[in-house]
This record gives sequence, C-alpha cells and structure tokens, in this order.
Amino acid sequence: MNLKAEARGITTLISDFADQAATLVRTEFRLLRTEMSEKIDQVRNGAIEVLAGGVCLLAALLILLQALVVALAELGLGAGWASLLVGVVVAVLGAFLVRRGTSNMATANLMPDRTQEQVAEDARTMKEHIR
Repeated sequence: MNLKAEARGITTLISDFADQAATLVRTEFRLLRTEMSEKIDQVRNGAIEVLAGGVCLLAALLILLQALVVALAELGLGAGWASLLVGVVVAVLGAFLVRRGTSNMATANLMPDRTQEQVAEDARTMKEHIR
C-alpha cells in the first residue's frame, strides 16, 4: 500500500510539474508577445516620426534653395541662370550621394570581414595546438 501511495505521489508530482511548466511556458509566451507588440509599436512610431521629420527637412531644403536662387539673382545673376546654377549643384551633389550610397550597400561590403579573419585565425591556432 505504501508503494502505491508513493507511486501516486510521484505521479502527482510529475503531473503537477508538467502542468506548472506548461503554464510557465504559456505565461512567458504571452509576455514575449506583449513585449514584442510594444516594441513593434515603438519602432512604427519612430519610423513615422522619422518620415515626418524627413518631409519637414525636404520642405526646408526647398525653401533654402529658393532663397539661394533669389540671393544669387539679387547679386546680379539672372533669375534663370541662378536657378540653373543651384539646380546643377544640387543635382551633382545628389548624384554623388546616390553613387556613394549604392557602393556602400554593395553585397561585398556587407560581408563580416573581421569576423571571417578571426575565425580563420582561430582555426589555424586550433590546428597548431592539435599537432
């Protein structure tokens, strides 16, 4: 009889442990979902703010460029020539930035060179120690 009671006690303990572990996993999963939802909302709000800031900066840039055209026109350059000069300078700057940004995003630049070198060095060191 004592053996039956012990077996039932162990079975109950294992069953309780399994139930508690499952509850813990479900609770942790709910916490993870809630936290990830909050983080996604935070990132979304940040992206909206960055986009709004970018729109404001673009509007400010256009106004400042128009002010530069007006200033050049008042210095004696014709309005058309002032607009052409400012437009060409901004276009050259934009082309330079696009070309540089494109080269920075090349697949070859995204490889973790230092990590690859470190792993290769570690492998060489391990081979030397094995010999």
